[in-house]
Amino acid sequence: MNRRLVVVFGFALLVAGLTSFLLYRLIVTHVQAPTKATAATNKLAVAAHDLQVGALIHDYDVKEIQWEQALPPQAVAKKQDVIGRGVIANIYQDEPILNTRLAAKGAGAGLAATIPLGKRAVALRVDEVVGLAGFVLPGMRVDVLVAGNPPNGDQSRQGMLSRTVLQNIEVLSAGQKIEKTTDGKPETAQVVNLLVTPDQAEVLNLASIETKVQLVLRNPLDTEEEPTPGTSIARLFGAPLEPEKPTVLGEPFKISLRHAPVAPPEQQETTVEVYNGTKKTEEKVQMPQEKK
Repeated sequence: MNRRLVVVFGFALLVAGLTSFLLYRLIVTHVQAPTKATAATNKLAVAAHDLQVGALIHDYDVKEIQWEQALPPQAVAKKQDVIGRGVIANIYQDEPILNTRLAAKGAGAGLAATIPLGKRAVALRVDEVVGLAGFVLPGMRVDVLVAGNPPNGDQSRQGMLSRTVLQNIEVLSAGQKIEKTTDGKPETAQVVNLLVTPDQAEVLNLASIETKVQLVLRNPLDTEEEPTPGTSIARLFGAPLEPEKPTVLGEPFKISLRHAPVAPPEQQETTVEVYNGTKKTEEKVQMPQEKK
C-alpha cells in the first residue's frame, strides 16, 4: 500500500515538473521574441570616415548600422536626416552622429555654420606680436587689450593709455583653420576670428580702427573675468596722474589716481643789507610771496 502511494506521488511530481518546464520555456519565448524583433529594426547613422569641422555631409559620408541597444541621446537614426548639414565639431569614423555636432538644417557648412545663435565672428588682422607668434589657435581663449590716446585727453601729461576691453573671448578660427587644435603647435595666421556678442563686436571693430590691439592668451580653465584698472605712460614712469576721467571706446578708465602735485608758492627776490662792523654787504634772498 505504501509502495503504491510512493509510485503515484513520484509520477505526479514528474508530470508537474515537466509541465512547469514547458510553461517556462513558452513564456520566455514569447517575452524575448518582441525584444529581438525591436532590436533588429533599430538603425543608427554613423560616420563612414573622419568628418572635420566645417564639412558639408554628403551621402557617402554616412552609413547606417544595426543597433541592438537603446540609441544614444541626440543620436540620428536615419542618414537622410544628416545629409546636407554642416559639421560644427569633429566626428570620427564609425562614431554615432549626434545632432549636437551638426549645424541646423539649411545653415550650410563652413565657418558660418559653427557660429552659435546670438554670437558673431569678428575678423582681426594680426602679426607675430598681436597673434602671440602663432599660438592663438581655434578653441583657445584670449583677452583683448587696446592702447591709444583717449578723446579730449591731455596727452602731454597722461600719454598713451592702455586697458583690457574684452575678456575670455573664444578664438573661432586662425586663418583658414577652423578645427580645434590638440597639439598646441604654433601656426602662422594673418587673420583670426573671435567669437563675440553683437555689443563686443562693436567694441572690437572700433578698437581695431582707432587703437593698437594686443591679444593676451589665457588658460582655458580660467574663465573668471576680473576688472582691471588700466594704465598710462605717466603711471609707468611713476608720475602722479591728474584726477580726470579719460575714456576709450566710451568707457571710463578705472585708474587709481593720486592727487595732482601742489604747485610751489611763487617767490620774489629781496635785497638784504648786512652790516659787519663798519663793513656793509648786500645779500639777495628768495622770499615766498603770500597769495592774496
